[in-house]
Amino acid sequence: MRIVIVGSGKMGRAVAALAEGRGHTVQAIVASAENQGGRALTAERLEGVDVAVEFTRPEAAARNVARLIEAGVPTVSGTTGWEAELPVAAELVRRCSGALLHGANFSVGVHLFLRAARELGRELAGRSGFDAFILEEHHAAKRDAPSGTARVLQERLREVDRSRAFPITSLRAGATPGTHVVSYDGQFERIELSHLARSREGFAAGALAAAEWLPGHPGVHRFEDMLFGGPG
Repeated sequence: MRIVIVGSGKMGRAVAALAEGRGHTVQAIVASAENQGGRALTAERLEGVDVAVEFTRPEAAARNVARLIEAGVPTVSGTTGWEAELPVAAELVRRCSGALLHGANFSVGVHLFLRAARELGRELAGRSGFDAFILEEHHAAKRDAPSGTARVLQERLREVDRSRAFPITSLRAGATPGTHVVSYDGQFERIELSHLARSREGFAAGALAAAEWLPGHPGVHRFEDMLFGGPG
């Protein structure tokens, strides 16, 4: 499989290294400095590419995805913070009969965590005596806060318990790849469910699995759709 990586940051490089280790060909790694407004994503540059993996910045993602879809390249996007523009991207995918898979987090463990958190929230819905909140921690270079995963976690919890707001506290410091915790704190006890990422390789493995799956699956997909066969 021939892959183009859009974004030369830590995630893009991790996906590229893993892809080459699995026998795929990385046709190009497109850095942000050469790709203002998506100008580097030309038909000539993308010729023969089977799939693109995009990890850039929120302000660049929508344009990058549009250029890739218009070029007929199935695209996996792991950039967060551009969710408001997804409906426009989805309409473009429909018009071009393209394929887009997006996700706030490409860790398999995180998606199992989200499902477990929703079940916990369902059991605690309507039970007074507990304050509920979310804490998420990421490395100092992460630009968006709260994280996309924290926002998804909040949405999933609110779906099953509308009596609680589930406020999010974000911390940006150090080098941790990502930690998410949902807590129910009561007078005499606390219930916590957490996910801790040890390295970026777990996210890279998930993104590459998505890239291997996406060709031949037109439409707009979420990572959890690929993992579980539909919305969880």
